[in-house]
Amino acid sequence: MTAPMERIQILDEIEKDIITCLQCAAQALLELSKEKSGQKQAETNTSQFLRTLQQVESRLSDQINYLTQVSTGQPHEGSGYASQKVLQMAWHRLEHVRSWVNELDRLKASHLSTTRSAAGPNVQNGSMTSSSTST
Repeated sequence: MTAPMERIQILDEIEKDIITCLQCAAQALLELSKEKSGQKQAETNTSQFLRTLQQVESRLSDQINYLTQVSTGQPHEGSGYASQKVLQMAWHRLEHVRSWVNELDRLKASHLSTTRSAAGPNVQNGSMTSSSTST
């Protein structure tokens, strides 16, 4: 499939063809509006208008067909939407897991601090020391 920039270039060319169509139509009408119109010149402009218009119609139909394929939501060549959505959901899950791990870490720290303060001043490094010595 063509890259997005190529699609834009094709649309630019179609736009130029539309301008050519309008110019041919204007020339044909201008020729016909003259008192002494050149029948041959009007016919030449009209036939060029019709040829260019047919090309525009064909190329626009191609573009519209491409857009209908893209807009169905089905994966197709050149589409990164599905991959982008999967990546976005993975980042969301990662952030969710990080928040849970941080919450668990906070609860652990809170629990350890509560346990140490409840055990009293005799607790050092997680073990109790006795004030009396055994002989």
